[in-house]
Amino acid sequence: MSTFNWSAEAERLWDENSESWNAKSAAMWEEGSRKDIISFFEKHVKKGSAVCDLGCGDGYGSYKLALAGYKVIGIDVSEEMIHKAEKLNEKTGAVFKKEDISDLTLEENALDAVLAINSLEWTESPLDVLKEIRRTVKPGGRACIGILGPTAAPRANSYRRLYKEKVICNTMMPWEFERLAKENGWSKIDELGVYKKASDQLSKGSLTDELKQSLSFMWIFMLENRKNEGWEENEQIFN
Repeated sequence: MSTFNWSAEAERLWDENSESWNAKSAAMWEEGSRKDIISFFEKHVKKGSAVCDLGCGDGYGSYKLALAGYKVIGIDVSEEMIHKAEKLNEKTGAVFKKEDISDLTLEENALDAVLAINSLEWTESPLDVLKEIRRTVKPGGRACIGILGPTAAPRANSYRRLYKEKVICNTMMPWEFERLAKENGWSKIDELGVYKKASDQLSKGSLTDELKQSLSFMWIFMLENRKNEGWEENEQIFN
């Protein structure tokens, strides 16, 4: 009887899709759904900080971070993605490692901040990844994490789980991730909604965060690591 290995299957999936991803990643970061992420990141993380691009893919986000003045390490489960990231970043100083982002070799408190855009959803346990981020980011450090919103087409990759099929996609709602973060040592200090163009005609100013999230393509959280502040694991009292 074969055993399903999520990490190995994820590596195979992203190796196979590395070319198609690489063909569109620059457009996503320059003019598409990710175009405002780096400026949002810069509001909360000082230049020169040690930053990990977690689930870096072909390294375009890492490239943008390095050009913005950060010391960057990119980590991804796919060997093909890592090769592309290294080629793109030959002159930026960014370095790359092939690892499962839920089991990092980075030392405790090695980082000032983490950027993880739509990467937690592709892991078997987003909670394990969140705990690894908390371990490797310094107390008071930042985690900028993007979660697919309800209107995002990639959420369809998890649909077949309803037929009890094994899928390499673990989608969650933005509110679920926010609660998970609060319960595991993080506090939200800012957020950014990303919407499809079709929603531009809708006035969102008077909507609650919950309703804004319900319209989103992606929701970006800026979190602060509350490590060493007397936080107790699995705390159930929220602000």
